[in-house]
Amino acid sequence: MGKVPFIKMHGLGNDFVVLDLRRGAIALAAADVRALANRRTGIGCDQLILLEPPRHPAAQTLMRIRNADGGEAEACGNATRCVADLLHRESGDPRVRIETVAGLLEAEARPDGSIAVDMGPARFGWREIPLARAADTDRIDLALGPLSAPVCTNIGNPHATFFVDEVEAIDLAALGPVLEHHALFPQGANIGIAAIRDGRSIRLRVWERGVGITLACGTGACAALVAAHRRGLAERSAAIELDGGWLDVAWREDGHVIMTGPAATSFEGTFDADLLAG
Repeated sequence: MGKVPFIKMHGLGNDFVVLDLRRGAIALAAADVRALANRRTGIGCDQLILLEPPRHPAAQTLMRIRNADGGEAEACGNATRCVADLLHRESGDPRVRIETVAGLLEAEARPDGSIAVDMGPARFGWREIPLARAADTDRIDLALGPLSAPVCTNIGNPHATFFVDEVEAIDLAALGPVLEHHALFPQGANIGIAAIRDGRSIRLRVWERGVGITLACGTGACAALVAAHRRGLAERSAAIELDGGWLDVAWREDGHVIMTGPAATSFEGTFDADLLAG
């Protein structure tokens, strides 16, 4: 293959290596993904984003998401904004449609440079999360250390949001991996730790499934807003402060969640195909 071109992008520090495979496929095993994501010997990223020819007639591309551990994720809000920004600059059209494993996502480039993404409807059924057993997803019987009774939500991928008084007081690095792989979550879960500042402002940190602590998690921000409103702790729209910055999230009356925030290109380059294990 020789040299393989890539684009390094990020949304609030949640960073991606984007490979445009719309004109030529590359087979990537889990070991290849881990090699590219390695921050010492590879390029370094939270997720590898693969752009492939769409199957849906209304979509500009099919976006596949591979976590740093090599596994595949169904959805990623920050990556969706980055890909939407690429497609907008490519076509000039502010409105784009991106096909994902979780469904078709619509995005819009705003005049201020931000990208708004319709992440689709929030889902709460225990089978939709999914959970290993029937449960009230508004208050799950689950506790570990200072964390207890999360709200579980599916925003294209599974989330468990715990509410605390102060997020910085929680050892997320220790608790996150245990909760991610808890038997209650057959497909794993993203673990959010949220503190309500007021009805329109939430502080959030996220342990991302297959990645670890991340500077920002778009679907996690959506899940936190939805969870807070379900608990009566926040309005239907709020600003979410993550370690990497702010996202605006609104849960519309029709159930769809709209996430708005920045997307940035860090640099473009090529890597030697020998980096791939295969």
